[in-house]
Amino acid sequence: MVLDRKVLVCFGEALCKIAANRDFPLGLRQISFLRLYLYLTYWNLAAVILKQFIKKHWQEGDESFEHPVVSVEEKEVIRRLLVASLDDSQRKICTAVSMAIASIAAYDWPEAWPDLLPALLNLINNQTNINGVHGALRCLAFLFGDLDDTLVPTLIPVLFPCLHKIISSPQIYDKYLCAKALSIVYSCTSILGTMSGVYKALMAPMIKAWMDQFSVILEKPMQPEDPEDWSMRMEVLKCLNQFVQNFPTLAENEFRVIMGPLWQTFVTSLRVYIRSSVEGTEDPYEGRYDSDGSEKSLDSFVIQLFEFLLTIVGCSKLKKVVQNNLKELVYHTIPFLQITENQLHNWSMDANQFVADEDEVTYSCRISGALLLEEVVSSCGREGISAIIESVRERFSESQQEKAAGSAIWSRIREATLYALASLSEQLLEAEASGLASINLGTLVEQIVTEDIGIGVNDYPFLYARVFMLVAKFSSVISHGILEQYICAAIKAVGMDVPPPVKVGACRALSQLLPEANTGTIQPLLIGLFSSLTDLLHQASDETLHLVLETLQAAIKAGHEVSASVESIISPVILNIWALHVADPFISLDAIEVLEAIKNAPGAIHPLVSRILPHIGPILDKPNQQPEGLVAGSLDLVSMLLKNAPNEVIKASYDACFDAVIRIVLQSDDHSELQNATQCLAAFISGARQEVLAWADDSTFTMKSLLDAASRLLDPDMESSGSLFVGSYILQLILHLPEQMAQHIQNLITALVRRMQSAQIAVLRSSLLLIFARLVHMSAPNVEQFIDMLVSIPAEGFANSFAYVMSEWTKQQAEIQGVYQIKVTTTALALLLSSGHHELGKVNVQGHLIKSTAGITTRSKAKLAPDEWAIVPLPAKILALLSDEVIEIQEQLDDNEANDWEEIYEDDEESDKSLLYSAAAASVGRTTFDQLEAMAQAFNENQDDEDGAYLLCVADPLNEINLATYMADFFTKFSYTNRQLFQHLCQSLTQAQKDAIQTVLMR
Repeated sequence: MVLDRKVLVCFGEALCKIAANRDFPLGLRQISFLRLYLYLTYWNLAAVILKQFIKKHWQEGDESFEHPVVSVEEKEVIRRLLVASLDDSQRKICTAVSMAIASIAAYDWPEAWPDLLPALLNLINNQTNINGVHGALRCLAFLFGDLDDTLVPTLIPVLFPCLHKIISSPQIYDKYLCAKALSIVYSCTSILGTMSGVYKALMAPMIKAWMDQFSVILEKPMQPEDPEDWSMRMEVLKCLNQFVQNFPTLAENEFRVIMGPLWQTFVTSLRVYIRSSVEGTEDPYEGRYDSDGSEKSLDSFVIQLFEFLLTIVGCSKLKKVVQNNLKELVYHTIPFLQITENQLHNWSMDANQFVADEDEVTYSCRISGALLLEEVVSSCGREGISAIIESVRERFSESQQEKAAGSAIWSRIREATLYALASLSEQLLEAEASGLASINLGTLVEQIVTEDIGIGVNDYPFLYARVFMLVAKFSSVISHGILEQYICAAIKAVGMDVPPPVKVGACRALSQLLPEANTGTIQPLLIGLFSSLTDLLHQASDETLHLVLETLQAAIKAGHEVSASVESIISPVILNIWALHVADPFISLDAIEVLEAIKNAPGAIHPLVSRILPHIGPILDKPNQQPEGLVAGSLDLVSMLLKNAPNEVIKASYDACFDAVIRIVLQSDDHSELQNATQCLAAFISGARQEVLAWADDSTFTMKSLLDAASRLLDPDMESSGSLFVGSYILQLILHLPEQMAQHIQNLITALVRRMQSAQIAVLRSSLLLIFARLVHMSAPNVEQFIDMLVSIPAEGFANSFAYVMSEWTKQQAEIQGVYQIKVTTTALALLLSSGHHELGKVNVQGHLIKSTAGITTRSKAKLAPDEWAIVPLPAKILALLSDEVIEIQEQLDDNEANDWEEIYEDDEESDKSLLYSAAAASVGRTTFDQLEAMAQAFNENQDDEDGAYLLCVADPLNEINLATYMADFFTKFSYTNRQLFQHLCQSLTQAQKDAIQTVLMR
């Protein structure tokens, strides 16, 4: 092995000598450099994989050093030859050399290689050796990819003047080299970004010079078919973006000098973009890259331009610079949203690609331009909305004129205008509803869609599709007559021989419009729509399949009795699609949702269940013989059937599948099968309750099987993913089989603690904490006994299970999601604190963050200690968490209500101590504020229960708790009955937490 390492060192030196010899053929030299890079990369990977192998052998004296060592002389030869080869005229050689230097520099520079930067600067400053300038810039670009915010500030004072000299000398250096120099400026300012306040003084003297130079580059009109110029301007925009984001005050002082040139670039780039990308009369260089791998396309430049404009509009210090010209900004942005010639070709050939791009799966000028318009509305309010509406009206009028004049592409600007309007639908509708702006959206949209209702579907398919989607977006402000007209047109379009984009637009519109459609109008058309959509399912693939299933689901929900009559036609088709795509979680879920919609149609559930269960039972009985994904998918299907099902359906499912589901939980090692089987068991318990035992021939054996399933899922050695939904399952057991579970509670708690301590997934720990919280409620009013039980159970690394559970609970509480989960855990914490148990005072838990290692992670920072937290008594932490929950509830109020709350205590001049003392003496019997009900309602509306959470709360009375009222009553009672403790704990709260408590106590 020693010999092998020495050979490697000699091999590296030999490769350098061959590659550096310019008398050898390019191919040989290039292969040598590539091998050298791979050789160095091998060392670099070894350093990571084999415990920093290079660090052990590259530098003697390192604490982890092991023999043999690469000698100083050998390293010097390699480094010297590499630097000497940077001015090679072959750019591929330069790239390989630069990669090799960066690999070594990661270990040797700057300490062991102090002359590297001077050598690179010498090359940069040598105007007679342009190849050397290129090589040095390329090398620096690689080096800055691995630097941190401690080294960069020392380099900027010597490096930036050299880079500025290149950029300001276009008569010497070409645009390619200027772009490379700018890319290094961008890298430097990006690295400084997280510490911009610290480095403000460093950047201040340089900002003006850079801004002046940027203005010189941007003020020249954009030229077509000049990708080098686009690349250089793009780097300028990236640098400007960093300046504005990281040093907004400095940039603001010098920003006006850039606005004129920036506008010149913006306006002239539009002309180039339309000719190159929209009309396709010039080359947009799409998908082309330079020798260094950087994209040269016009699209990439325009996207960067929009990103910078978005930064300006969103910056409070700079948006005032553009606020007086918002109309012009929006007006010129809309044409960038036009469908390009390339998109027109691709979307016409592949409807799937059209759907994917519409869903913003890919990034484009169209999407980035729409994001800019959204920022205009968000940041500029009424003025922004006015600019949008005025520009839309003007562009729409222009498209009418172009159409009348016989323009061949009038429909593209019309479609772009509609696309812009539709992209902003939520913001515009909200603004009109709130009175922020008087837009009269309904009149505007009706004018547009009425104008376009007679256009040829085959001549302008994308415009026709956009009209459908626009109607759906603004359905709430469109008259019923026009709405019904377009719903009927969309239903007919789905079944007609029209271009695929039209069908896509029709499906998108119907998926949104059908749920609110007039039943009398659509009922006669639904049978035909079902037939058309079923036919489309046979032709669809990927994204279009998702869209058709989504539309079919909406149609079934709107169909009511009609849907049940076609169950026998639709269900087999959907089940076939489900089976074909069962391994695809998105398509299979879509199919199950369609089947669920059929199940919920009046009179459809029994024939659907009769159709599904005979096939699902055998699959689950022999899981090892099934194709990948079929067992997990079948379990999902059964869970869907059980959801809100009548008793006879649950019984039929029990007879067909229950025993098989238990066996899967006990025997399977597949995580998907375990997760879905766990959820299926939870659904059985939730639906059948005690009858799950009554239906069994041996109820004792069934109960034992349920407990065995819980035991396996709580096995601390099982991977966390397999146990992910065990919390939901156990919660159903304790809620619906309380008598049977009572005798196993202590063993259950022991298993829960062991599973929590081995869990690698935070969501799993949170779900198990919910069980502890529910057990707290079940133990009330004897919460002290539950605490005693936890104290009696050991926990590894902690004094007892109570100390461990509370340590984990107080860390996780802020991350718990879902209305039901938050209600149960929050109120359980209040019960624990109210108990006054002496063990509460013995436990210390994690408090506030003292020191964080957040920021750029560098090698030096990686050696630092992890985040440091204060340690606080458990009662103080619980009170702080409860106060935070009140703050969270208050934030659900709208601004006016929030202001009313603030006025309650803003006029009070007493000190916090006096106020809290006074509040503590208040009568326990007083009612809470009227706003409490509004707070609770807002809280419920703004929370989202997912992942089958209906199972958790469907039969739990705790779900009926008004959390706002509960919290007010708790604080009132606790402050009255435990006045001394209450005031002591309040001393550790933040001002915001004190204010929150004060708000609910001052009644």
